[in-house]
Amino acid sequence: MNKKQERTLVFATNNLNKLKEVQLLLPSHIKLLSLKDINCLVDIPETADTIEGNAILKVAYISNHYGYDCFADDTGLIVDVLNGEPGVYSARYAGENATSEQNIDKLLTNLADKENRSARFKTVIALHLGVTHVLFEGICDGSITKDRRGDKGFGYDSVFLPEGKDETFAQMTLGEKSEIGHRGKAMRQLIAYFS
Repeated sequence: MNKKQERTLVFATNNLNKLKEVQLLLPSHIKLLSLKDINCLVDIPETADTIEGNAILKVAYISNHYGYDCFADDTGLIVDVLNGEPGVYSARYAGENATSEQNIDKLLTNLADKENRSARFKTVIALHLGVTHVLFEGICDGSITKDRRGDKGFGYDSVFLPEGKDETFAQMTLGEKSEIGHRGKAMRQLIAYFS
């Protein structure tokens, strides 16, 4: 396949922050469509008990119902001392319709008396092309701060301090975060796959 061949891919997400982050990374010959662009207005069920499983569910839904080549990601925050919580339940840690702030509150409460605050973000991207399924994984190690820092980013970014850095993800620009972050690492593997 010619490296520069035009390709259209659906990114199976309703999260506009993720969409922005991914658009920044994709080369210009890959045209990105959102769920809104293909008129998919449903919340695709994420009922798997693994991060990989949820990413696969999302691409399967889009390819089965809309017929597009697509990719989807699922991300979890894994905190060692909490036995891997919130993990696959990161987006709904404090309840089914919890906000990011409520999820962070629950996390900080659960870590209040803990010395070990090591954690990692894990992103798995599932890519569906025709009949092919490929998985890409990105991990960013770090720790959970005792309080929120910064107002950029989304999700748990304001309490996640990447290893070797003195700023949380929420204190970094999108470019800085993508350079070292879990989603950026997984996306670069996906982009390399097309090369």
